Amino acid sequence: MILISNDDGYQAKGIQFLINIVKDYDDVLVCAPDDARSGFACAFSATKPLVLTHRHQEKGVDVWSCNGTPVDCVKMALAELCKEKPRMIIGGINHGDNASVNTHYSGTMGVTLEGCMKYIPSVAFSICDYSADADFRPLETYIRDIVQRVLREGLPKGVCLNVNFPKAETFKGVRLCRMSYGTWTNEVSKCHHPRGYDYWWMVGSYLNDEPEAEDTDRWALDNGYVAITPTRIDVTAYEAFGQLKDYEK
Repeated sequence: MILISNDDGYQAKGIQFLINIVKDYDDVLVCAPDDARSGFACAFSATKPLVLTHRHQEKGVDVWSCNGTPVDCVKMALAELCKEKPRMIIGGINHGDNASVNTHYSGTMGVTLEGCMKYIPSVAFSICDYSADADFRPLETYIRDIVQRVLREGLPKGVCLNVNFPKAETFKGVRLCRMSYGTWTNEVSKCHHPRGYDYWWMVGSYLNDEPEAEDTDRWALDNGYVAITPTRIDVTAYEAFGQLKDYEK
């Protein structure tokens, strides 16, 4: 079967759209957060008990929610709900892109990286549209193609796919990309409560630090292409070994 999770919650439109596509290829097990958990990345719950709730079941689809993080959902599904190792793990479809440095914050990518660390072919799907009622219909053909290829061919050990779609009715094509360098600025907004204390919202604006680089995920999305970024579990900076060689004693 195929395991699906997300960071927008089991009831989100994106995951429902994904379920309807993927159930054509195999039985589907869904284990997703009981509410939005955006920004949880690869966090898991070490200090609170977790609860699984069975939401519904239909032919070929079994849906559960968990009160933990997206990674908790994957761990719980693998430990408690899966009768066998999934053929594939899919995160998404996320409401909002997970390109560039967003990869490091994304709960959707947390799902996918967790699957990859378990040596299960894993893919994340996201769209550059934060609306709860985002239109996912233009994504269907591309998602079907990617899911079928991964089921058929697998992925290299330690590599998962981060797939991002621009907000558009049609796409110019698909680009295999590297992650763009980018920076979040003005990330904290200070407010004053009527009862006399200050509080803050985490907000911010994204700045593309290499807007002219045409091999990046951000350039692809800004120019109407679907961006596929192969992402590794091994984050070792091999290219820095030479410069840092004299650290060895």
